[in-house]
Amino acid sequence: MIQYKTIMITGGAGYVGSVLVRSLLEKGYHVKVLDLLIYGKNVFEDYQENPNLEIIKGDIRNESLLKRILPGCDAVIHLACISNDPSYELNPALSKTINFDAFEPLVNTSKASGVRRFIYASSASVYGISDIPEVTEEHPLVPLTDYNKYKGMCEPILHDQCSSNFSTIIIRPATVCGYSPRQRFDLSVNILTNHAVNTGKITVFGGKQKRPNLHIKDMVDLYVMLMEETDEKVSGKTYNIGYQNFTISEIAEIVRSTVTKEMKELDKLEIVTRPSNDIRSYHISSKKIQQELGFIPKYKIEDAVKDLCSAFKVNKFSDSINNPLYFNIKRMQELNFN
Repeated sequence: MIQYKTIMITGGAGYVGSVLVRSLLEKGYHVKVLDLLIYGKNVFEDYQENPNLEIIKGDIRNESLLKRILPGCDAVIHLACISNDPSYELNPALSKTINFDAFEPLVNTSKASGVRRFIYASSASVYGISDIPEVTEEHPLVPLTDYNKYKGMCEPILHDQCSSNFSTIIIRPATVCGYSPRQRFDLSVNILTNHAVNTGKITVFGGKQKRPNLHIKDMVDLYVMLMEETDEKVSGKTYNIGYQNFTISEIAEIVRSTVTKEMKELDKLEIVTRPSNDIRSYHISSKKIQQELGFIPKYKIEDAVKDLCSAFKVNKFSDSINNPLYFNIKRMQELNFN
C-alpha cells in the first residue's frame, strides 16, 4: 500500500538516485527529481515519457524554489550533497553551503509544506576510525574530515523536527557499489573493477583499512521499503546499513577473482600495493535494521563486480578511466562548480 504517493528526491539524478527513481516509478509512485544535472541530462532517457516523473533542474540552496516545488510532496528522500572527501575539499566553503547550511532550510520548508516523511542519507564514515569489532548506531561520531563532520551535524537538526506528522529517518550507508545509469568510478569497489578491466592491474593504497560495502540494489530496496513502513516502526530512528565488511586488500582479491571469471582474457590480473595516508577504518554493524525491520541485504561485492563487467562488455561507458562524468571531483573541476 502506497502511503506517500508523491516523493521528492534531492540529487535524484545521481548515482543512487537514478536507480532509486526507476524503482519507485515501477511501483507506481509519482517522483519529483530535484537535481543540478551536472553529470548529464540523459539519465532518465528511457523514462522521459512516464507521466509520474517530474525532473526539476535546480539547487537545494534555492529556498524560493523549494517553497514552490515541495507543496504536494508526501515524502522527501534527501540524497543531494557534495559527496566524498576529495570533492568536498575542492571547495570547502561551497561544500559546506550545500551539505550543511542548506539542510535546515530544506527540512523546515519540507515540514511547512506538508511533507510527512523525511529520509536523510548520512554516511557510515561519520564514525571515523574505530577498532571496535561492531560499530553500532550508538557509537560516538568521530569524523576525520569536514565531509564526515557536516554529514553528522545534520542528523540532530532533522531529529529535532521529528513529530507526529513529520516522521524522520536517518540512514548511515556503507560505501555503495555496482552499476548505475549515472555511474561513479570514484568508489572503492567500482574503482578497483574499472582499473582491473581497463588497465589489467589493481592498485591498492594501504590495504588494511576496513571498508563496509553495500550493493546499490540493496540501498535502493531499503529506501523503497522505508516508504512503506509505518511511523510507529521507523519515525525518529537512525540505522546503519552495510553488508560486507572487508579490508581494501580483501576487496581487491574479490575483484580480481570475479573479473578473471567474467572476462577470461584478463586472467593475468595483478594486484599492486602502495602506501596511503587515508586511515579511515571501521566495521559497522547492521543488526539493528535487521532486527527491527527485517531488512537483510541480498547482493554481494561479487554481484556488483559482475554487473560492472556486464556493462563493460556491452560498452556502456565512454572512456571510463578519464571521462570526468564518472568522477565527482573531475566533473566539478571541469565545470568550475560554484
